[in-house]
Amino acid sequence: MQLRDLHRQYETLKPEMDEAILAAIAAGTHIMGPQVAELEQALTEYVGVKHCIACGNGTDALRMALMVWGIGSGDAVFVPDFTFFASAEVVALHGATPIFVDVCSEDYNIDPDDLLEKIAYVENHTDLRPAAVIAVDLFGQPADYIDIEPICRAHNMFILEDGAQGFGGAIGATKACSFGDIAITSFFPAKPLGCYGDGGALFTNNDEWAAMLRSLRMHGKGTDKYDNVRYGLNSRLDAVQAAVLQVKLRHFDDELKAVNHVAGYYTDLLRGKVTIPFLPPAVTSSWAQYTIQSTERDAIQQSLREAGIQSMVYYPRTMSRQTAFSSIRHLQQPCTVAERLTQTVLSIPMGPYITEKEIETVVSVILRNAK
Repeated sequence: MQLRDLHRQYETLKPEMDEAILAAIAAGTHIMGPQVAELEQALTEYVGVKHCIACGNGTDALRMALMVWGIGSGDAVFVPDFTFFASAEVVALHGATPIFVDVCSEDYNIDPDDLLEKIAYVENHTDLRPAAVIAVDLFGQPADYIDIEPICRAHNMFILEDGAQGFGGAIGATKACSFGDIAITSFFPAKPLGCYGDGGALFTNNDEWAAMLRSLRMHGKGTDKYDNVRYGLNSRLDAVQAAVLQVKLRHFDDELKAVNHVAGYYTDLLRGKVTIPFLPPAVTSSWAQYTIQSTERDAIQQSLREAGIQSMVYYPRTMSRQTAFSSIRHLQQPCTVAERLTQTVLSIPMGPYITEKEIETVVSVILRNAK
């Protein structure tokens, strides 16, 4: 059993998908064609923002946001200690310093209380300037923007919503990828809305930033591609991937209902046996992952492996312990929850096409080892 069965999704959508892919190829506009513009329009309407700028991948999207804000040397950017490397990598790539913030044990997202402490530490013990917060919507659940936003406003910092795993989530009626000053998502195949290669997008309500982002994704172009007015990236979405995403977006709400049913069934069967994800009443998750916690994590994973069931540890090492950040380790303060999570978390098969019988099989293996 796969962690996320993309083949089953393709078989379900195959007639529409094949037609869309062949039409994109036949049109002959392979890079930044009309399919990309149509996708951007559909995504702005879905998320509820003024601008969507498609690009080559989620990491480029993060970089481009930092480039718009001029983030660089002397800036401190606050990043969860429990996330994928790219969220902090892009900060260092632009010469700024990532400062790692602990996460909440219930939802794995950045802890607003620890964020306040880390800001105070930077202001009182370093010569860095607090510049931005990268809040990650981990495993599909939006971060606590209700508490994060006033903190950032009080300290004159930008908010970058890293919605690489969060597309489709919401707080109340407000959808993920609309919370930050700029938000990004990834269309990596295993994401809630994924293509068949690499892809990403940025979202903003700021007209000036949107124009700059469109320039940055094409080598900093000005009025035409041979008028380059700034340094940029080569980060364009191709027409085939845009066509794939248009098909998937048409079915996305139905899939979102399905994954929430799967998550609910898992929760009913696992409650009281292992630590299950916490979801506040007003929050919707897109369930990029269903992640449990158990001190018997390694034994559970081994049993799942023996039963032919995929699982994954996201993440076995915190950001502050990555070798690449060893030179700034002296600036980092402890993140005890993140450290504990690396020893206890396990993501189990998830997706809109998993059956209740398959869920029961996964749970039965887990319960043989849970204590």
